[in-house]
Amino acid sequence: MSTTTLAVLVPLLPFLGAVAGLLLGRSAPGFVRPLAILPTLGAAVLAVLVAIRQGGGETISAATELTPTGSVPIDLSLYIDGFAALVAVLVGVVATCVQVYSTAYLREDPRYPSYAALVSLFTSAMLLVVYSGDLMVLLVGWEIMGICSYFLVGHYWETEAARSASLKAFLVTKLGDVPFLIGLFALAADAGSFEIPKILGTVAAGGLDHPTLIALLLLAGVAGKSAQFPLHTWLPDAMAGPTPVSALIHAATMVAAGVYFIARLLPVFAASQAALVVMAVMAAVTMVGSGLAAIAQDDIKRVLAYSTIGQLGYMVGALAVGDRGAAVFHLLSHGAFKALLFLGAGVIIHAAGTNSLGVMSRMDGLAKRIPDAFWTMTIALLALAAVPPFAGFFSKEAVLVAAEHTATGHSEFAPSAAGWLVLVAGLLTALLTAAYATRLWLMAFRGRGAAAPDHGKEPLAMTGVLWLLAIPSIGFGLAAGPISDWFDGGELTPTLVTSVLGTGAAAIGAMLTYALWQRASAKAVLATAAGPGDGAAAGVPTAAAAAAAESAAEAPEVAEVTHDHPAVPAGPAADPGKAFLGPLHRHAAVGFHLDAVYDRLFVRPVQAAASLVRFLDREVVDTYVRGAGTGTQLLGSLVRRAQTGNVQSYLSALLAGAVVLAIATAVLANVNAGS
Repeated sequence: MSTTTLAVLVPLLPFLGAVAGLLLGRSAPGFVRPLAILPTLGAAVLAVLVAIRQGGGETISAATELTPTGSVPIDLSLYIDGFAALVAVLVGVVATCVQVYSTAYLREDPRYPSYAALVSLFTSAMLLVVYSGDLMVLLVGWEIMGICSYFLVGHYWETEAARSASLKAFLVTKLGDVPFLIGLFALAADAGSFEIPKILGTVAAGGLDHPTLIALLLLAGVAGKSAQFPLHTWLPDAMAGPTPVSALIHAATMVAAGVYFIARLLPVFAASQAALVVMAVMAAVTMVGSGLAAIAQDDIKRVLAYSTIGQLGYMVGALAVGDRGAAVFHLLSHGAFKALLFLGAGVIIHAAGTNSLGVMSRMDGLAKRIPDAFWTMTIALLALAAVPPFAGFFSKEAVLVAAEHTATGHSEFAPSAAGWLVLVAGLLTALLTAAYATRLWLMAFRGRGAAAPDHGKEPLAMTGVLWLLAIPSIGFGLAAGPISDWFDGGELTPTLVTSVLGTGAAAIGAMLTYALWQRASAKAVLATAAGPGDGAAAGVPTAAAAAAAESAAEAPEVAEVTHDHPAVPAGPAADPGKAFLGPLHRHAAVGFHLDAVYDRLFVRPVQAAASLVRFLDREVVDTYVRGAGTGTQLLGSLVRRAQTGNVQSYLSALLAGAVVLAIATAVLANVNAGS
C-alpha cells in the first residue's frame, strides 16, 4: 500500500468510526467501545507507518481538484513533512489513550456512545488539519474541532456550568475565527492559491502584498484556538467537561492546532517583523499571566488548564523568534506529559470525590490509595517543571536557546526585541511553573487530616494508560538530537547558560513553594488545635473550606464519576499560593478580572444594543405593521357598512356619483376656458 493511501486512511478511520458509533450507539451498544478504540488505534498505527516512511526526508505531497471555483482552486491535497508526520503520531497515540481511559472513566455514563463518537470525530478533524495541504480543507477540520469541543465541553449539559462553558468556548474561538477566515482569503488572493506549497513559494519570492495585515488576521484565529492572550479565557472554564476530553483538547488537538498552523506557515508570519514582535508580546503576557493565575487556583483541573495556556505561550514564543523546530518539539513533549497530567487528575478526582486541592490538602494518605496516579503524576509534574532529565527540560530548553540566540543578535529571522521578550518571560515562567507544579503535588499528595477514602484499585484501563504516557514523559527529551533531522535541522540540545538559568529558576520556585507550604501547614495545625472556641476546631467551615466546597460543587463531573463525596474537613487549607502571590492572589484567582473587563467592554454594550434593537422592532417597526393592519380593518368595516344589499341604495349612490363627476367636469372646463 502506498504512503499516500496510508495517509488518507489516517483521518478517514476515526471519521468512519465516529459515523458508525453514532448510528449504532443505541441499537447495538456492544459495538460502541470497539468502534471507539479500534479505528483510533488503527489511525495511530498508520500514522506511525507514515512517519517511518517519511523519515524526515522529502515531503510527501499529492493533490486532486476538489471543486472548480472559477478563480482560486480548492484542492483535496496532502502535504506531509517531518512536522506533520510526528504531530499526527502524537494525535493518534493520545486519542487512543483517551478512548481506552474513557471506557472505564465514563463506564456508567448513559451518553457514552455519543461522547465516544464525538472524540473520534474530534481526532479525525485534527488529523485532517495536520495532513492537509490546502488551507480550505484545513479550515474544515479547524471548524469541526470547534463544533466537537462545544458538544464535548457541554457533555454534562444538565448543569449551568457546562452549558456556559461550552457556549463561551464556542463564541470566543469563533471571535478569533472571523479574522482568521478573512486572513485566509487575503493570503490566497495574494498567492493565487490555497495550496500550502504554492503559498510558501510565493512568500519566498516576495509575492505577498500585505504581509503584516495577513499575519495579524491569522494570528487572531490562532490566539482563539490556542488560548493565547487575550482570547484565552475560554480554556479554564472548559474544565466543566469530562477530564478525558480535557486531556485530548490540551495535549493533542484544538489548542495544538493553532501552534501547528503557525509552524506550518511560519514564512508567512516571518515576512512581517511587526507581526513577530506582536507574537512575542502575546506569548510573553500569556506565559507570565497564566503562571500567576495557576498558582491561585483551587480546582486541580483549572491549575492544569492555566498550565496549558503557559506552555502554549512557550511554543508561540519559539515561533516568534523563528524556531519552529523548538516549538513543535515542545508541542510533542508537552502533549505526552500534559495528557498524563489530566488523566492522572481524573484518577485523583475519581478516588478523592472532589476536584478541590483545598479539600485534598486536608486528606491524609491519598497517595497511598492511588499509587499509580501518584507516581505517574509525579513524573509528569517533574516534566512540566522542566527538571532534568525529564522530557520537559529538553523541549523547554530548546525554546530558551532559540530565544537567547535571537536576543543576542545571532538570528536575522526575528528582531532581537522579540528574543529578549521571550527569554525573560520564559525564565520567569519557569520559576512560576515549578511553583504551581510543586504546590499541586504537595496539596494533592501530602495532605494532613482525615484519612482519604479507600475504594480499592483503580481500573486497569485508567492506570495502564498512565504508565504508557509516563514513558515519553521520561525519555522523549533524549530524542532532541535525532528528532532535529525531522524538522529544519537546527540544534535542539540545551546550552550551559540556558540550562543553568532555567533549572535555577525552577529550583527557586520549587524551594520557595515548599517553604511556604511548610509554614502554611504549621499554621493550619495550630488553627485546628486552637480549642473549641475556634470556629474551625468547632467544626464550622472556614472561608477556605467553604471556598473549596463551592469549587468542588461547581464541577458537574464530580457527581458523575466519583465514588462518594466526602464532607469538607474543618480548618484552613495549607495553601502556599496565598503567601507566594500576596495581594495578587485574589486577582489571580479570577484570571485578573479579564472576564469582568470583557463583560463591561463587549458583553454589556452588545446586550444594550440588542435591547435597543428589540425596542425598535417591537415599538416602532411593529407599530407600523400593526397600523397597516388596523387601517385595512377600519377601511374594510366602512366598506362593509356600505354593502346593504338594497338595489335602490346602490342606484342612488351611482346617480349621486355621476352628478358629482358632471359638476366637477363643468367646473374644470370653465376654469380652463378662463385661463
